[in-house]
Amino acid sequence: MLKIDNISFKYRKSNKYILNDLSLELDQGKIGIILGKNGSGKTTLIKNILGIEKPEKGKIFFDNKDYTRLSRYEKAQYVAYVPQIIDFGALSVFDTVMTGRIPYFGFRSCDDDTRIVNDILKKLGISSFADRSVDELSGGERQKVAIARALAQSPRLMVFDEPTASLDIGNEQIIIKEILNLSRNMNVSILMSIHDINQALLIGDVFYLMKDGTVRYRATKNEITEEMLEDIYDARIRILDINNERFFVGGIL
Repeated sequence: MLKIDNISFKYRKSNKYILNDLSLELDQGKIGIILGKNGSGKTTLIKNILGIEKPEKGKIFFDNKDYTRLSRYEKAQYVAYVPQIIDFGALSVFDTVMTGRIPYFGFRSCDDDTRIVNDILKKLGISSFADRSVDELSGGERQKVAIARALAQSPRLMVFDEPTASLDIGNEQIIIKEILNLSRNMNVSILMSIHDINQALLIGDVFYLMKDGTVRYRATKNEITEEMLEDIYDARIRILDINNERFFVGGIL
């Protein structure tokens, strides 16, 4: 389980805290969605979770272990990152996914690493182009390779930054399906930042609504209110109930 306990963070040359006494908890195998305006602290929170930055105050725990005190390789065994912009160079799909095993083998892979990578490629349906260069793949295929590489780390938590932002609707559906599979069938926790509220509602178990560097509201889909979203986004937002599903619409209604 991920537990963030009252972390605060500011960049060295700034007197302003970007994160202010922020706390959240995410159970194993659940999908957590970070919502908020640009500048609310979402990206900085992700950097602190990934270990790129370190909180000035507070703690981050995994299974009651102080994550901030772990080595880089140990952190990689807990958390994997799937970025929005993916650049793998000219590596093959197989070799790209194998790089996710580096925290375990260091300089040379073994038969177990090869088996793990082949199993992941099969599960994600990308074995057929294992020998192709990632540069030759479509956007949706590249995103699946990024998920496969992250999964090769055998992480407890996978962090996504706008995973469907640059994809067409068909590839969006493919990636959403894979994210749900990771959570429901592989017991991987998912934490993602996303702008599309209605897309988030399709997959999220718990929502963290950020403003001014802190989680102002924690809610399930059915607990989110118009007032919460209007506070977070400083905009008028209305909830529509259609066929027992909730949809959020901005603008004047």
